[in-house]
Amino acid sequence: MKIKVLGSSAGGGFPQWNCNCWNCDGVRNGTLNAQRRTQSSIVVSANGEDWLLINASPDLLAQIAAHPELQPARRARDSGIAAVVTMDAQIDHVTGLLMLRERDTPLPLYVTDAVLQDLSTGLPVVSILAHYCGVERHAIPLDGASFTVPALPGIRIEALPLSSKAPPYSPHREAPQRGDNIGLTFIDEHSGKRAFYAPGLGALEPHVLEAMNGADLLLVDGTLWTPDEMIELGLSKKTAADMGHLAQTGAGGMIEVLDSIERAGVRKVLIHINNTNPILIEDGPERRRLAEHGIEVAFDGLAFEL
Repeated sequence: MKIKVLGSSAGGGFPQWNCNCWNCDGVRNGTLNAQRRTQSSIVVSANGEDWLLINASPDLLAQIAAHPELQPARRARDSGIAAVVTMDAQIDHVTGLLMLRERDTPLPLYVTDAVLQDLSTGLPVVSILAHYCGVERHAIPLDGASFTVPALPGIRIEALPLSSKAPPYSPHREAPQRGDNIGLTFIDEHSGKRAFYAPGLGALEPHVLEAMNGADLLLVDGTLWTPDEMIELGLSKKTAADMGHLAQTGAGGMIEVLDSIERAGVRKVLIHINNTNPILIEDGPERRRLAEHGIEVAFDGLAFEL
């Protein structure tokens, strides 16, 4: 099983187009030791040629251009993207679907019922694509059963419902539904290895911790360093919890959670990193602290093989 990070940033990318925080200003002017990042997305493959896209970010065209394996050029019109899973209906995870409209066959799209509702109403991406390539919808089960994607032989996928709010434009924004947001476990049937992916984690429920403890690779929420990060910078009135994210520091934070996972050889990687997060600074004290805990920071192009 091959996994590649297309984008490692939270919504807005890094630097964010309208942000002049210390991080964004520094990377823009070359005074900060940090890498530019596109908005979060990964791809998974069994053969290195056919890929399952997990979340279609607004940066998708730039991500395709940066990763030649996504354009194998086997015929006049071609793509290595065989199918797409969207884990929620947030703008930074679904608007890239519109960039796939030139397909000559319906786009295989794996979503929960709750996400399909949002993508048919509040943000009608599915309805728009019906006028272009069309969508071949596949339901993601939330009863513990695994599902497979034909282009990924030998790989099973399990979806875990997460506690989170639907997007602001969702008809059920104030009445959360099971499946508004999910985590994913990818299981290679040949190697027995497991990868757990959850770029948005607001609460560590027992079934989520169980999945994390059984994984050989963790790609998890690295959005904010402190609970009040956005408030302290004067950029928002919302805490990390208000935004549906678990900060890295503080009691019950992501560092503490990852420290509790003692599976031998497990790689612990933070992804979906907000432009304000000091862990973006390669030689900063926050990055050194993560290293002391055996925690990595994802970057665009980071690849894994399990």
